[in-house]
Amino acid sequence: MMAEADRPSVRQVSADSRHRGREAALQMLYQWEVGRTPIDDVCRTFWSGGPEGAPPAESIRAFAVALATGVAAHFEQLDPLIVEAAEHWRIERMNVMDRLILRLGVYEFLHEPDTPAIVVINEALELGRTFSAGESVRFINGILDAIRRTLNRE
Repeated sequence: MMAEADRPSVRQVSADSRHRGREAALQMLYQWEVGRTPIDDVCRTFWSGGPEGAPPAESIRAFAVALATGVAAHFEQLDPLIVEAAEHWRIERMNVMDRLILRLGVYEFLHEPDTPAIVVINEALELGRTFSAGESVRFINGILDAIRRTLNRE
């Protein structure tokens, strides 16, 4: 796995690239979660089967891999925060994409301090609109905002 020091800083990646990186990280996490594929294997093979055209820039790939491996390495730290904020919801009963989007957002709250909380939440909502059901956006927003307040994250 990639060491924390080897991960790219959000300052090194443009906003559009970070969004594309988050989309790729979410797709990798889906493959990891649903396919039960080790995250290192997912990260190694993910880019080889992509759509035709130019591969994404190395900065996007590195950011996506850093997020995916970070979430996979820390999900046991992330899940209790999600469960606490999601009253009456067991994490394993959540829609898989919602659960992964929440994990990604909470990971960024905890491990990407240079990213403002509003950006983390807005990006999670965009991922929800793209990859999940319409009603999921409100659910994701409520959970992440509650966690943000718990962490006193601005």
